Amino acid sequence: MIMKGQKISDRYQVIKSIGEGGMANVYLAYDTILDRNVAVKVLRGDLANDEKFVRRFQREALAASSLSNPNIVEVYDVGEDNGEYYIVMEYIEGKHLKQLLKKRGKLTVGEAVDIVMQITDGLSVAHDSYIIHRDIKPQNIMILENGLVKITDFGIAMAMNSTQLTQTNSVMGSVHYLPPEQASGKGATLQSDIYSIGILFYELLTGKLPFKGENAVEIALKHLKEPLPSVREEDPDIPQSVENIIIKATAKNPKNRYSDAREMHEDLKTCLEPERINEPKIKLKYQEVSDDTKVIKQVKPEVKKPEKSDIKLKKGNNKIEEEKDEVVVKKITGDDLKKQNKTLIKLASIFTGLVIVITVVFVFIMFMSNTKTIEVPDVSGKTLKEAISMLQDKGFTVADEEEGVSSKEVEVGNVVKTSPLAGKKRKKGSEIKIYVSTGDETILIEDYTHKNYLEIKGNLEARGLVVREEPESVEEDSEFLENEIVKQSVEAGTSLTKGESITLTYAVVGFNYPDFTDGTYSVSDVEAFCEENNIKLEVVETVSESNLEGTIYNQSRKAGTPVQSGANFKIWVYVNSSDEEENNSDIGGCQDGLC
Repeated sequence: MIMKGQKISDRYQVIKSIGEGGMANVYLAYDTILDRNVAVKVLRGDLANDEKFVRRFQREALAASSLSNPNIVEVYDVGEDNGEYYIVMEYIEGKHLKQLLKKRGKLTVGEAVDIVMQITDGLSVAHDSYIIHRDIKPQNIMILENGLVKITDFGIAMAMNSTQLTQTNSVMGSVHYLPPEQASGKGATLQSDIYSIGILFYELLTGKLPFKGENAVEIALKHLKEPLPSVREEDPDIPQSVENIIIKATAKNPKNRYSDAREMHEDLKTCLEPERINEPKIKLKYQEVSDDTKVIKQVKPEVKKPEKSDIKLKKGNNKIEEEKDEVVVKKITGDDLKKQNKTLIKLASIFTGLVIVITVVFVFIMFMSNTKTIEVPDVSGKTLKEAISMLQDKGFTVADEEEGVSSKEVEVGNVVKTSPLAGKKRKKGSEIKIYVSTGDETILIEDYTHKNYLEIKGNLEARGLVVREEPESVEEDSEFLENEIVKQSVEAGTSLTKGESITLTYAVVGFNYPDFTDGTYSVSDVEAFCEENNIKLEVVETVSESNLEGTIYNQSRKAGTPVQSGANFKIWVYVNSSDEEENNSDIGGCQDGLC
């Protein structure tokens, strides 16, 4: 078990735990050599002795370390220390999309398109290397204050051309974003990521998941059988061009989806242009998976006995010709019977398979619905021994480790609360985590101005405070240097207890995005600005009949947003239709009056 203050490989000092996953635990740590905060992912102790999991963990590191893109979390280091396998990654200061959706409900069309464009831009690099993420969901997409998106956790990524360990038949992603082919037990492909992005896109625009159910099996069956609800029925203001992208991305037949993230990214680039807003609803080329299981009743054909006057028999021929209507009844051969038997065997196999699947699903659902739920008892104030005994007597299991929390009311070492809380109902055998009192621990707040906010943040978080941060742009000749604390929300001399929060406002030297749409900027001005600040610029030209050539009428990042190196930025500019026609005529080959 990794403890606070422990050093990994005598370099990465652990500040706190920031997440637990199926394979690994993640810690915020301080890199004592390069003087920066990092995220360290450590393989869980119960898996470290399992060669299969160790190999998958190492493969994750190798796959992720080969990817270089501003929209993918960077991997710094990989190693092993006293049997602990770890990966050191870029520490992201931001929220994941699930937190953003809980706060906002749903996003605007422009925001959602920008986020999905960044996701597909990052994934296109992975797909170019035949690396599948396999777990695209809001919790694995971080978004920074300046709008930059970072894809995290390639923990179950798989290189398609790898000869190492694979798990093509296991369903490893979150079921709400699970592609139909994986729900049916098939392996993941590049297009599996596309399906998950489409479901995520739907959720960003509507604030809802398209498929819900009582359990994982029910949701997986909906991915297999039910059509995706229309986003335009949820919000008619969503352009048809945007819905078309979601329809194509979430097609149940992979042949109807984008071939990879790069193809989807290219389609997203133009989806908000005026000429595409009201484009026709897309029609998928290949047949989707059938929603119905049809039982075909075998009908014997009615044989009408021919009249003698209508029939002429020919010797040496195995057929009867009806001269009047020119109908030929051929003799059935042995090959025909063999073909019919093969078809019947195939149909019988399919029917048997369906019966087995339906039976398994039915038994699983009945088991889930009949599992008894019991109420979590109130063990607050009890000793640890008493609390464990009470919980086990009720039929719960208790987590191996307890977590300490500050409390003025509860004696040190006694129980403060449990997770889930007392009174909640859970299934028999569920794991309960116990929180014990560490006493009334207070932290005296000092004057942190002019100190590095990353260092102060790490120190305060290690002592149990919740630290929020706000960037503030300053001029280059300001008294504050980059990342120095400008102000703090809690005055020096104030005492805070564990769990309370403080906001640190830190300096960002440089510029915010100007309002390029105010009429004073040209495209060349924007290009110079982006080149100076290492920003990736994309210019979208829109034909206008009026005299608006060169006018910038929209930008992808709001004015006042702090500039960050490596970010993507997009502007929309009007061009005259006459200029475009002249250019097209030149390209066509008619020049100087000669064709």
